[in-house]
Amino acid sequence: MDYWNESVECIDRQQLERLQLELLQSTLKRAYEQVPLYRTRFDEAGIKPEDVKSLSDLRHLPFTTKQDLRDTYPFGMFAVPMDDVVRIHASSGTTGKPTVVGYTASDLSMWAELMARTLCCGGVTKRDIIHVAYGYGLFTGGLGVHYGAERLGASVVPVSGGNTKRQVRLLQDFGATVLCCTPSYALHISEVASEMNVSPDDLRLRVGFFGAEPWSESMRQELESKFGIDAIDIYGLSEVLGPGVGSECLAKNGLHIWEDTVIVEIIDPETNEVLPDGCPGELVFTSIRKEACPIIRYRTRDISSITRGRCECGRTHARISRITGRTDDMIIVRGVNVFPSQIESVLLEVDGIEPHYQIVVDRKGGLDEIELLVEVSPSFNISGVRELERLGSTIRAEIQSVLGLSVRVRLVEPRTIERSSGKAQRVIDRRKL
Repeated sequence: MDYWNESVECIDRQQLERLQLELLQSTLKRAYEQVPLYRTRFDEAGIKPEDVKSLSDLRHLPFTTKQDLRDTYPFGMFAVPMDDVVRIHASSGTTGKPTVVGYTASDLSMWAELMARTLCCGGVTKRDIIHVAYGYGLFTGGLGVHYGAERLGASVVPVSGGNTKRQVRLLQDFGATVLCCTPSYALHISEVASEMNVSPDDLRLRVGFFGAEPWSESMRQELESKFGIDAIDIYGLSEVLGPGVGSECLAKNGLHIWEDTVIVEIIDPETNEVLPDGCPGELVFTSIRKEACPIIRYRTRDISSITRGRCECGRTHARISRITGRTDDMIIVRGVNVFPSQIESVLLEVDGIEPHYQIVVDRKGGLDEIELLVEVSPSFNISGVRELERLGSTIRAEIQSVLGLSVRVRLVEPRTIERSSGKAQRVIDRRKL
């Protein structure tokens, strides 16, 4: 039958908040007892789990950051023995050290449930064929969507990314009705389909679930026009769960956050104070069901706002607005989090160049591209073609190793990258997000 957990998704707010408090208190107790970092942080703040007697008390608890996960690499944030961990995912980190998250069997079942709800938000049923072009592997996107689609009972085509002509052929031959990938890759699929003389009328697609990178309302209109589909925005992050933390429904009026599994807050990134609903600020999440790797007040750095109240679809869970920016200098390219400091750490290890660089991000043919401008050292023979090619190849290979992304490298003469008396403009993002 169709997947629709109405008793949870349309739950009365008071009942939902009682459930949240019960789950929060249990999670805090387990985190304090099993995760040394949380025990230390709580003790330093003079707080015990039993001091949290209402949801409003959450604001008194310390935050968790991405750096905390790096500092406890690899398994220091786990709250269960490794015997109970059945899946490990990881994302890239500033120093090349990834942030690692684990899942118990119960966690994976919950994740599949949330992704099934997410797909149901876009009207997907067991009768659909779902083409998953998110990356599979340590990245949470592919497997997260995959297991949600299976929980729904739909047919799954686990293509992963790349080989776009083959993707178009499979979309046409298998008759997929649902496309799941990053929005930039969806645009690229559309461009390649056009080159292959495959029109939207040759495909059966009717809805797409796009996430893992920021995208705009204008891109939604472009995707809907090119494919003849409903384009649905989804949200997730591996530190909290993966895809399935939130999703738009067909009303497209904010992303539903599944509040029976997480508590969402908006804070002022400067004062750290909790902001009222409707005010833009930094998203903060607390997991309240995750067993292997509970996360308390995780600072996402994403800028959004919260709306509460029943949606026209009938769901009562809080909704967040589309992500409008970040409080740090991270950029997202092809679903990968990229910090200028990651690139800087690579460049500092390469001889023959100066620590002056600029990252230019653009979108061509529907795909994000990075061009890296790097100043060579004054002593370097910039007229030597072979040496330049060798140096450029070395930089490309090192960045590919750290980020898992291919970049174009342009070596420039000393002192040609603009200097600033304030914060250096390391990133020029030409995408219209």
